[in-house]
Amino acid sequence: MSACVPTRAADSTRPAHVHPPHSPPPIPPRRFRIAGADLSASIAVFLIALPLSLGIALATGAPLQAGLVAAAVGGIVAGRLGGSPLQVSGPAAGLTVVTAELIHHYGWRATCAITVLAGITQLGLGCLRVARTALAVSPAIVHGMLAGIGVTIAVAQLHIVLGGIPQSSVLDNLVALPDQVARMHPAAVSMSAMTLALLFAWPRIPGRTGRMLRKVPAALVAVAGATATASLAGLTLPRVDLPSWSSHALAGLPEGPVLGIAAAVLTVTLVCSVQSLLGAVAVDKLVSGRPELQAHVGRSRLDRELLGQGAANLVSGALGGLPVAGVAVRSSANVQAGAVSRNSTMLHGVFVVVAALLMVPILELIPLASLAALVMAVGIQMVSLHHIRTVTRHREVLVYAVTTLGVVFLGVLEGVALGVSVAVGVALHRLGRTRITHDEKEGVHHVHVRGQLTFLAVPRLSRALHLVPRGADTVVELDGSFMDHAAYESLHDWQSTHTAQGGTVELTGRAGQRIAEPTNSTHCRCRPWTPWRNHQCEASAVPGSAASNAPSAGQDEGTGEARPSGHQLARGISAFQRNTAPLVRDELARLAREGQRPSQLFLTCADSRLVTSMITSSGPGDLFVVRNVGNLVPMPGEESGDDSVAAAIEYAVDVLKVRSITVCGHSGCGAMQALLASEPGGALTPLKRWLRHGQPSLDRMAAKDRPRARLAGRAPADTVEQLCLTNVMQQLEHLRAHESVARALREGVLELHGMYFHVGEAQAYLLADVDGAELFDHVGAAEDLRHPA
Repeated sequence: MSACVPTRAADSTRPAHVHPPHSPPPIPPRRFRIAGADLSASIAVFLIALPLSLGIALATGAPLQAGLVAAAVGGIVAGRLGGSPLQVSGPAAGLTVVTAELIHHYGWRATCAITVLAGITQLGLGCLRVARTALAVSPAIVHGMLAGIGVTIAVAQLHIVLGGIPQSSVLDNLVALPDQVARMHPAAVSMSAMTLALLFAWPRIPGRTGRMLRKVPAALVAVAGATATASLAGLTLPRVDLPSWSSHALAGLPEGPVLGIAAAVLTVTLVCSVQSLLGAVAVDKLVSGRPELQAHVGRSRLDRELLGQGAANLVSGALGGLPVAGVAVRSSANVQAGAVSRNSTMLHGVFVVVAALLMVPILELIPLASLAALVMAVGIQMVSLHHIRTVTRHREVLVYAVTTLGVVFLGVLEGVALGVSVAVGVALHRLGRTRITHDEKEGVHHVHVRGQLTFLAVPRLSRALHLVPRGADTVVELDGSFMDHAAYESLHDWQSTHTAQGGTVELTGRAGQRIAEPTNSTHCRCRPWTPWRNHQCEASAVPGSAASNAPSAGQDEGTGEARPSGHQLARGISAFQRNTAPLVRDELARLAREGQRPSQLFLTCADSRLVTSMITSSGPGDLFVVRNVGNLVPMPGEESGDDSVAAAIEYAVDVLKVRSITVCGHSGCGAMQALLASEPGGALTPLKRWLRHGQPSLDRMAAKDRPRARLAGRAPADTVEQLCLTNVMQQLEHLRAHESVARALREGVLELHGMYFHVGEAQAYLLADVDGAELFDHVGAAEDLRHPA
């Protein structure tokens, strides 16, 4: 069945055979099924999760079964309830240090209880809908926290790699490292070296063979290779020990100071929540790179994701598992493996359960040194050079460094608190550090503002502006990203006074580019487009006066509302010449020299509410636009003497060599309403003759054997909207019948797109072919859904 996406549920109280006169029939329920892509993706994620879960449990000092419990619960519970369908949750390396400290201070069973309390806290925060608050944390703090955790993990696991036992703190591990190197265990070192070699070499195998081999996760290959070698060589070294599940420890009541336990719960909640929410945002970015996924997977619902993570932590802690959070490595693998729904995440959890129950003899062959090497590599990768370059470019390296060192030497909560304090201090320093200078060059006075312009800088700004003589030409250069209300008012008041005294004022940005002047708030607060909203500030009369009750020349006599007039057109042109022309003159001059080279033909309705440049974020030279009543494309030979559309198509394809053609319909289309209301007979007016080209769309909608269009997330509101959507699909078929279009499609140099713009929602939808259904999907940032040519 064809579809356009948000859908409203059909009224269950109505009989199945009764439909409102202007509503499409209800969508039949779909059977539950698991897509093949989800099955293959879940296997890939399972193969990554199994060794990592054991390794993270080893690094924390928890029972190894706890890692498997957390992986299973994270996949099944968080996968089912979470708001990010493709994010994979489980024991995360970012929680290793926190969990290890809790086990050291409170013991394992109390740590499980703390995990339960953290889950309850996350559920409370999710109910309060504060998930997006976590995104306000500076990325430098988050990256610094993860880097500090990575350093701590790597230093601790290095002892196990060398055949020893790690200490309880980074300093103790560093002090004991020389002695551990002197007493290294050759078998453990050799297995660790093999694990690391396979881990880093496997993804770099070149050629076609490498592409095939890389389908098997490197982590699995590394651990399996070390395990097989150790078993065949008969090496004696510590291996995985999984006691009977009957003796598995569950949560117990924590003992200790209430404040200490509260701080522990807060720390686990903070790290789990921030890591999971940032992971959900990262998954959205990965999904946006795969347009075909947009029909199946919407953007993450962060509050629901927090609720899902809370439920997973509650269950994991109660069952004796590690804390659960979204895991970037597994989530990325899930998306790249082609997962299309949350079923892949849940299936991977089921596979972990099966492995924990049936594969114990195989798992107990794994050397601990191999798992330690795997986790150490993960810890090293958490210190990302890309993140360091990013925070350096944004001048936040101090925040990053303080957070990292604080986490390494003091702990996660203390390190994050230090990072927040430094970040606040840096922000206040930047707000207060503003340099304002005045100089004169060739009779023009220049006032330079370097930094953020806040109320703290208003006295200095006022002194600099008053150095400008009355009536002088002035340039005010604003080199900053923020101006508060006090500074704005000060600058605006001075500008108004200086201009009234015969002077000129030009405001420029940091590159010397002219920016718009503040408008006079005492008269009109309009933006450049508001005159075309039947708005006329200058014509407004005092309420209750005689003038206000009589229609003026610019008002409709029936409604008394102002109508755009020639004066408004002149004012709009004047505003363009004053504000916009200086900004686009160079680009238009280039286009005048080089000629037009648009990449797209955009065919849409003549409706005045459709501003093509606005809804496509395009500029001069980008679109070759054809507009007519109803966005119709007459079939070849049926133009009835009007060849304008066919001529435009031929010119765009054969002369301009456009690479795509988009047919764009819209909500509330008057042409579609007229088509529905038309009756046979009567005089053939020009409008009726033209609308005959829309009759195939009407026939297509009435046909029972043709798929019907749907919108993403809801059914069409009424028959008019259904016809608007169907018309886009039909006109795309008409396009293919044109010789120039058919030839370009055969040569693979042209693409066709269908688009629908809902005026009232300001929402664009692009036509996508999903499982044989015609689907109009809502468009978010950086999305591009195509209708196959």
